[in-house]
Amino acid sequence: MPESKKQATQRDPLPDDFGSLEEFWAFWDTHSTADYEDLMEDVDVRIDIHSSKVYCAVAKDLLAQLRTHARRQGVSTETLINLWLREKVTNVV
Repeated sequence: MPESKKQATQRDPLPDDFGSLEEFWAFWDTHSTADYEDLMEDVDVRIDIHSSKVYCAVAKDLLAQLRTHARRQGVSTETLINLWLREKVTNVV
């Protein structure tokens, strides 16, 4: 029996649904996507290589407060900063 067929029968079944991101991460932390290539589909992806980021210095004490606010709202610190800046700029204009 070819090695790929043999390996396919020895892998854990791929869950139909993960109950949480933690379950998803736990599964893929202990499994290789190479073992499930036969279940994968090709997808088209478009990447905007013209996008860029600009980095700005933020005071450490302010950053700590921003991280706390972001965590409470369930977003990244960068997302929160961008949302707040967009709101401020929109209200000024």
